[in-house]
Amino acid sequence: MLKRKFRKQILITTAILFSYFLMNLFPRDDVNIKQSLEYVSTYPKSSIYLLDQYNMVARTSVVISDNNDITKKARNLLEMLILEGESEVKLPSGFKGIIPSDTKILDITYDNDVLKVDFSSNILEIDEYYEEKMIEAIVFTLTEIDGVDKVIIYVEGEILSKLPKSKVNLPGTLDRSFGINKEFLSSTYSDVNKVTIYYVSKYNDDYYYVPVTKYMDKSDDKIKIIIDELSSSSFNSTNLMSFLNDDVKLLATLEDVDSLFLVFNEFIFNDMDTKSILEEVVYSISLSVRDNYDVKEVIFKYDDNEIYKSVLKSLE
Repeated sequence: MLKRKFRKQILITTAILFSYFLMNLFPRDDVNIKQSLEYVSTYPKSSIYLLDQYNMVARTSVVISDNNDITKKARNLLEMLILEGESEVKLPSGFKGIIPSDTKILDITYDNDVLKVDFSSNILEIDEYYEEKMIEAIVFTLTEIDGVDKVIIYVEGEILSKLPKSKVNLPGTLDRSFGINKEFLSSTYSDVNKVTIYYVSKYNDDYYYVPVTKYMDKSDDKIKIIIDELSSSSFNSTNLMSFLNDDVKLLATLEDVDSLFLVFNEFIFNDMDTKSILEEVVYSISLSVRDNYDVKEVIFKYDDNEIYKSVLKSLE
């Protein structure tokens, strides 16, 4: 019996020593792998505007390494917009770039709130249908960068003032007022109300946002147009959706310095008991407000109570 106990102790001790040996067999590789995984997982995400499966310029996000330096971040994002470029593998499924392949970014400079980008002439080798969409994707992507409000596009050192195939004239300095996925609903060229509204679209099981700039005759406040359009049950594009209930009513609005207060009826909630609002509703409204109003936050209210605050700078 003592012999059996002794043999058992030897087996246990041997097993412990062997396990310790295995754990320390390749310590450096194990640490390096762990550190590498942690390093990759800490990369921040950045918003980018790419072509979706319906050929609309859509807002999605990508992971980038240079997030603090504005010109480096701009270069990283623009390289992802180049078709068949080295950064194409970083794009989410269902999306693609729009800048012609072989286009080179010759120079990027930043001054105050303006980014100046100089492209090689390859950027002009694009089908007429995509010319304006390409400008939209560039402008909306770059103005997502904190501190960038305007963009000047150069081609081989010359400001791009007209698209060569569609003959669309471009302002020397571009900003989000240029519009995106434009939809002309106005019967006149005077007193046109221009409103950018963010709808929801879907690829596989993932939702993303598609901005549409509508040119319309309506003289209502832009926020009323936004809510009316998002709560409407009919859209011109079948791929666009909104999760805003048809019965939602905007009861009052107040713009106060950096905030826009929106007072809704009870149908703003997807669950009246928990007073919760769908994320897609919050984002559609908040992104739309951001592109139409000079405010920093949107305050959702019901029955004189604040139910949600959306800080526009933090939207990703």
